[in-house]
Amino acid sequence: MLPNGGVAKKRPAYPLPLITCYGCWDRFRGMRFTLRQLAYFVAAGETGGVTLASERVMISPPSISAAIAQLEVEFGIQLFIRHHAQGLSLTPAGERFLAQSKELLRQAEGLYDFADNITNTVTGTLHVGVFRTYAPLFIPEICKSFLEKYPRVDFRVSEGSEQTLLDKLYAAEISMAITYSLNLTGDMVFEPLAEIPTYVLLPADHARAKNKSIKLASMIDEPFILLDMPLSREYFLSMFERKSLTPKIVARSEYPEMVRSYVGSGFGYSLFSSRPQNQASLNGKPLAYVPLADDFKPMSLGVATLKGLKKTRVSQAFEDHCRSLITTTAMPGMVPLRR
Repeated sequence: MLPNGGVAKKRPAYPLPLITCYGCWDRFRGMRFTLRQLAYFVAAGETGGVTLASERVMISPPSISAAIAQLEVEFGIQLFIRHHAQGLSLTPAGERFLAQSKELLRQAEGLYDFADNITNTVTGTLHVGVFRTYAPLFIPEICKSFLEKYPRVDFRVSEGSEQTLLDKLYAAEISMAITYSLNLTGDMVFEPLAEIPTYVLLPADHARAKNKSIKLASMIDEPFILLDMPLSREYFLSMFERKSLTPKIVARSEYPEMVRSYVGSGFGYSLFSSRPQNQASLNGKPLAYVPLADDFKPMSLGVATLKGLKKTRVSQAFEDHCRSLITTTAMPGMVPLRR
């Protein structure tokens, strides 16, 4: 009995929810921000600009600006310093708020996994990075078949060089990257999918286009077109270095299709690891892919993720889907490898 004659309420045996224990229910109920606004703020914080953020999340720049303004009013802090025509830079408070926002969004994403485990479904957002050379070859087909199987997944794709994909992994802008294993660091996990040999790319009317294989040294006097992407550039040039050769570089481009068009037009030869079903350049010139006869080890193509980052149900489902379609002997958009 209480002194006033009332009856004391029995305490529950289980811990009370945090908002009840600390009397914060009114604040929780009155929250005037959304996870979507946090996602827009994170995009702006990571890209350093409203325009780039709008391109990433595919929403208008005014919506990004309005979300940031609402968050600043709601929490009473300045998140960004606005630079005229130069984008945004995070304030010290904004940097701390960015870290907390990303953690909250990760926890919210985990609710999808929780629900998926209960309902045995796969939902949620999946942002995949793909090496630029392979993205147009197999991602459309893989994406379509994956979404047919899991229609509730919000699937997003970023294409880029190997270095760009690694940077996006570190920044948590993508969940995984389909790329090569060559330049990964010790804080990444790599699941191999296929072994990819390197080919000599030639115009179809080249004298050696019908050869079964070609030694790199036999091409050294001919003009070379370099695929000038970070890390890819270093890899292909290292092949010449291993044989103590110096290529005669007459043109270079970071875009695979530009290199293919140069070769198709007869400017020279190149080295490629992809072998598309469509063996013609964008300008309609036919191409030939001839295997290298040298003892270069094939590159390993697979899925890279950050070590220690728990895979969500949707990311595991996509990795399994890729494993069923991407193999050494066959993958969408590529000429099958005959052994």
